[in-house]
Amino acid sequence: MSTDTDISGGQERDSADLARFGYKQELKRSLGPFSSFAVAFSYISPSTGIFTLFALGLTTLGGVFIWTWPVVALGQFIVALNFAEVSSHFPVAGSVFQWTKYLASRSYSWFTGWIYLFAGILTVTAVVATLPLALIPALNGLGWHSLNGASLNTQLVVALITLVVIAILNIYGVRLVAVINNTGVIFEILGMFVFALVLLAFHNHQGFHVVTNSAGFHVGPSSFLAAMFMSLFVIYGFDTASTLSEETRDPRRAAPKAVLYSVIGAFVIGGVFLLATLVAIPNLGTAVKDGYGPAQIIEANFSTGFATLYLFVVSAAIFVCCLSILAATIRLCFGMARDNQLPISGLLGKVSPRLHTPVWTCIVVAALAAVPFIKYSGAGTIAIAATGMIYLSYFLGNLVIMRARARGWPKASAPFRLGRWGLLVNVIALLYGGAMLVNFAWPRPASNPKPEQTGGLLTFGWDFLNKIPILWTVAIVIVLVGAIYYLCVGRKKTFPQVTAPFPDDPLTAEASAVPQPDS
Repeated sequence: MSTDTDISGGQERDSADLARFGYKQELKRSLGPFSSFAVAFSYISPSTGIFTLFALGLTTLGGVFIWTWPVVALGQFIVALNFAEVSSHFPVAGSVFQWTKYLASRSYSWFTGWIYLFAGILTVTAVVATLPLALIPALNGLGWHSLNGASLNTQLVVALITLVVIAILNIYGVRLVAVINNTGVIFEILGMFVFALVLLAFHNHQGFHVVTNSAGFHVGPSSFLAAMFMSLFVIYGFDTASTLSEETRDPRRAAPKAVLYSVIGAFVIGGVFLLATLVAIPNLGTAVKDGYGPAQIIEANFSTGFATLYLFVVSAAIFVCCLSILAATIRLCFGMARDNQLPISGLLGKVSPRLHTPVWTCIVVAALAAVPFIKYSGAGTIAIAATGMIYLSYFLGNLVIMRARARGWPKASAPFRLGRWGLLVNVIALLYGGAMLVNFAWPRPASNPKPEQTGGLLTFGWDFLNKIPILWTVAIVIVLVGAIYYLCVGRKKTFPQVTAPFPDDPLTAEASAVPQPDS
């Protein structure tokens, strides 16, 4: 009885806290500390990113590409420290959009949210396109040899079915998603770790010195930066824990911990899996020549039954990653729509009183995630565009947090705080994020190719578009469409009235000015 009373009292406090931001509790607050961590961890999902872009790293730098993993993990952990502090101050659905809303001008926050929304949608597309890379070989192991894993059409069908399934699951509530997600995370952590130890113990063909074997590739700044793309695609999305703050109990404490623990967990589990996969390569020269991914390495080392089991474990991990990323993107879209900042906001900002989920937001986000499949050229191409836009959103978020710190934020206390280290952490996060943005934008066939450099996998109707790097085209289109909407309609809309979350915060004046439209 006392436990029920404590939970009820805690939820009342959380709802009252949310009301200070001008929102009533509509989403169901059912996520505990582990679920909050699990959602962020499954968004990162080491197995998903490694299956998507392992071949890119291997064919760029051989075994040496594993050293990009700790470099990216450290950089992202510094970004996560900065985000953890802000999430403790602003436990509201919407992550970067909400933070910039309270810390920057209205135009800045809108464009940051817009960019992050479509980065999330592209990430949904990329991860549902990754599932076939593990699931089809697993089904082949069961005797379904009619499914051709190398066929883009087969991959496309599996990806679209996955998108429909995860959309339906998200419609039926975050609690259902959390139960599936928690189970999947346990499978990923234990399954990947145990199987990796089996590879290390019984299938060590290359020896641990493979991490210094570049397979004949030149090791230099340019090749190292290109090889980073697998690691860069894996370790992001840790802010998901804060995006689901309105469905988390005691989010000011739970969300920051989940943000940081998810990065640490992903680094450890993913690092062990990467090392085990590299040492288990039967022939490094053949693997580099044929662009091996983890599925091929697994099948080369295990019996059909064991390899099939392993691939199903990885498929389950990728599936819950799909669930988590869609859930996070839905909350961001809902958060912007609730503030009347998107087209058809009235529909997108509505929560089903029975399911406690924004049903139409689930449907619209899933539909938008299906659009890139019209010109489907493989998961890797979509991952490049998604990751670049995510890092742009993170940089914009860190930039405005830095501006707020320069003006004295935060003077009010919060459960998680960096104290005097905040400024240094913020500066390093900006330097790292800026360097990675340059890396993403740099035109190179391995990491930001022009469509004409994709071997015919991707072509556009206009020839001039085939000569522009993919990330440039995606970024320009998203920003241009956003600018047209904002200038014609969006800037006339207002944010809802808020009461300052912290009365003694120096940014109270800005917060109270949030509802004003741009002149």
